[in-house]
Amino acid sequence: MLQSLRRAGGSLVMTIPKAFIEQNKLHDGSKVNLMLEGDRMTITAPTKKNHYSIEVLMAEMPNGLPKVDGWEEMQAKGLEIN
Repeated sequence: MLQSLRRAGGSLVMTIPKAFIEQNKLHDGSKVNLMLEGDRMTITAPTKKNHYSIEVLMAEMPNGLPKVDGWEEMQAKGLEIN
């Protein structure tokens, strides 16, 4: 795909094709990865990070939370009791 560069202030800019934007769910303010290798510039969308909820993480524990001997007898050290 051949793109034309335009001047914007002291920089040259080009547009990103709509198909790439939609495919990678990008929007105004999205960050992309830019890699420069000699005369080649590669733009990739950032990889999606997994977001876990405490419910999902707890459900994956094979036998619930591990037990620690003496836990119930330990003195509070901070805001645990609030």
